[in-house]
Amino acid sequence: MREWLGKVRVSGFVVIMLGLVVLGTFVLVPTVSTYMDQRQQIQALQNAVAVSQNDVAELQSQRERWSDPAYITTQARERLYYTFPGEVVYLIDNDLPASATPQEQQDVSEDVGQTRTDWMAQLVRSVAASGAAQVAVPPTIGVPDPTPSATPAP
Repeated sequence: MREWLGKVRVSGFVVIMLGLVVLGTFVLVPTVSTYMDQRQQIQALQNAVAVSQNDVAELQSQRERWSDPAYITTQARERLYYTFPGEVVYLIDNDLPASATPQEQQDVSEDVGQTRTDWMAQLVRSVAASGAAQVAVPPTIGVPDPTPSATPAP
């Protein structure tokens, strides 16, 4: 390897050109990455504009539908059950086929369970015990009365 390196002669021109290539790389890499980031942002914004344009087109078509009196009449009849004077409306319950009707759930168990304790007596005992309990806070000495006095404090 040393013999091979000994045969290679490097001139000043080659060193300067190699330095310029390295310098150009350091200068151009951030510029190229900034360019790529900007292209990605532009593409994302163009996609957002296309989605917004589709939404606007759909809203315009809905607005055109709602400007049609026949559509308004149909929506009022279907959604709000409005009718014209003199019309008779029949509402039918359970018009679904038997396969679409919800099936009744089976009972959880056939046996009726019974509680082991009388919950009402337990509730009464708990309420009575809480009402007869002693106050857990010891009386404090030197604490002023919480009721306001007629004379203002100096």
